[in-house]
Amino acid sequence: MPVHRPAPTLLTALFTLLLAALSPVPAQAGPAGPAVPVRGSAYMGTGVLAHDGQSGTPKTGLATQTEGVDVASYQGDVAWSTLLSSGVRWAYTKATEGTYYTNPSFAQQYDGAYDVGMVRGAYHFATPDTTGGAAQADYFVDHGGGWSQDGQTLPGVLDIEWNPYGSACYGKSASGMVSWITDFLNRYKARTGRAAVIYTATSWWTDCTGNYGGFGASNPLWVARYASDVGTLPAGWSTYTMWQYTSTGPTVGDHDKFNGALDKVVAFANG
Repeated sequence: MPVHRPAPTLLTALFTLLLAALSPVPAQAGPAGPAVPVRGSAYMGTGVLAHDGQSGTPKTGLATQTEGVDVASYQGDVAWSTLLSSGVRWAYTKATEGTYYTNPSFAQQYDGAYDVGMVRGAYHFATPDTTGGAAQADYFVDHGGGWSQDGQTLPGVLDIEWNPYGSACYGKSASGMVSWITDFLNRYKARTGRAAVIYTATSWWTDCTGNYGGFGASNPLWVARYASDVGTLPAGWSTYTMWQYTSTGPTVGDHDKFNGALDKVVAFANG
């Protein structure tokens, strides 16, 4: 004989919903909190505050230092005229990330800096866990990261720093990371005729490359340190070309110093 079960009461239904709501949902763990950022959202200095902190800013008005900024898509349309009038003379714009992302604000940011007379360049946020170094260099050059000898275009930058999407060193050994960087730099040089700049922080470089010193003779250094001085540089470099010193500057947060007067910036652009 079939068993007749009573229809669920409203109280039963509410109890079922309550149990579902209280059931644990697997969290997507990330390096800076419970949620991993969306791929493509990384930017120059994305991990500096979390890993190295901030302790002061450099002295202002140094005649031998030229003010610059770096921007990415999250900053949207940039007020380049305002930045120019405040003393900013050079800028870098994020062009690409991995082989899967191009900055939707690239044209306004990259061309806008040029249009007001700034010296400008493009940078690539490296993701060594997704594709090879040579492939990412090709993607960068093909999507805005090239170079021309016009006095206003700076060489491309390899932004290699903490991984916002997973393990800090992208799952690579120190030797594996050095090999990946070498592949990127060699392909960029072959494609453009210029040596790419390396942007990094000393602590990341030490942890993830074993403080490798083999690039200093050929590739300029852009060091990240939010403090009153640059501190200890990564192995292989006795000086820096650029220094990202804060993420809380006026108009655009990420501000930088070029280690030289404006004529040196132009000379660096010309190669």
